[in-house]
Amino acid sequence: MGYEIDQENKENDPVAAIRNGKEVILQAFNWESHKHDWWSNLEKKVPDIAKSGFTSAWLPPATQSFAPEGYLPQNLYSLNSSYGSEHLLKALLNKMKTHKVRAMADIVINHRVGTTQGHGGMYNRYDGIPLAWDERAVTACTGGKGNKSTGDNFNGVPNIDHTQEFVRKDIIDWLRWLRNTIGFQDFRFDFARGYSAKYVKEYIEGVKPIFCVGEYWDSCNYRGSYLEYNQDSHRQRIINWIDGTGQLSAAFDFTTKGILQEAVKGELWRLRDSQGKPPGVMGWWPSRTVTFLDNHDTGSTQAHWPFPSSHIMEGYAYILTHPGIPSVFYDHFYDWGSPIHDEIVKLVDIRKLQGIHSRSPINILEAQPNLYAANIGDKISMKIGDGSWSPPGKEWTLATSGHRYAVWKK
Repeated sequence: MGYEIDQENKENDPVAAIRNGKEVILQAFNWESHKHDWWSNLEKKVPDIAKSGFTSAWLPPATQSFAPEGYLPQNLYSLNSSYGSEHLLKALLNKMKTHKVRAMADIVINHRVGTTQGHGGMYNRYDGIPLAWDERAVTACTGGKGNKSTGDNFNGVPNIDHTQEFVRKDIIDWLRWLRNTIGFQDFRFDFARGYSAKYVKEYIEGVKPIFCVGEYWDSCNYRGSYLEYNQDSHRQRIINWIDGTGQLSAAFDFTTKGILQEAVKGELWRLRDSQGKPPGVMGWWPSRTVTFLDNHDTGSTQAHWPFPSSHIMEGYAYILTHPGIPSVFYDHFYDWGSPIHDEIVKLVDIRKLQGIHSRSPINILEAQPNLYAANIGDKISMKIGDGSWSPPGKEWTLATSGHRYAVWKK
């Protein structure tokens, strides 16, 4: 199914994929994947991933890490990790290339575990490994001799000081190596709140990945445990981050996730904002929005903020028919049984056949407690919830349906 951008364009234009708007992403791991010979496991699934219509698969951090999940990196140039050896990773990437599924690298550059004690007795030096930085590479707020952080601190580990020119040069060289030598084509920026978005812009401009997405995750607006209807300030912060990257990166739509997982519990009125638009980042800047239901933090065995499991297919019926760039979570696709896998594939197929893309126009027709209905691009009509509804007019035919959802096509 692959991607539909001509090669030359794609290699030199960091927003060609964003402009194209046809991406469908698979998050190809969960929090436990490091226990399961992961690169080999995924290699066997590549033909299915391609056939299912995914254009890009987000892989877990591939570099050597202090923690097995990969989010405490140390030697950035070692690709022997708990997910498998460099050899097995390259075999996986080659298989993906053959099947025209792009590999998305998880870029963890907010922090880095030191090898050697330095200033103040902290492990804030990197002697003996590539990128042998000294304490100047670590922010002053996390025990280094660098400048103050340009974002939020990730506590308990040295945070990288991106204001240092030598650090940025080394990071760009490393990202170019991942892109041009190893074969990752897309980037996902971990903990993007931790450093200024202007550095993400510099890294994308210096390396030219095909598609990028950032994890700018902070709390939605709650009153106690009650989610506020208006999440405009939350989505605005994500939009400010995208703007800060020079609009070169998309961002995960944590606003839509937070609203949608409350809405499906009989509060579907939440899915229309006061302007009549979708209430997440998707409603304001769909071409830069990656929608999702769960990831390795919010779901999986960490379950910090999980989507209600009995409503998963309603969630996918929403994000896979709507504008934005939808992303499917590994667990739902491969671990929750073949009926759910096949229902998701059916929704991806309909999206592609009907030509729905990230900027498709949307008209929200119903947003009641137990019924949400919308027309997308006048090519798809859909509903979720218990309420009964169907689109008026004989030109609509039912394309797929399941528990509490239905989709029609023209």
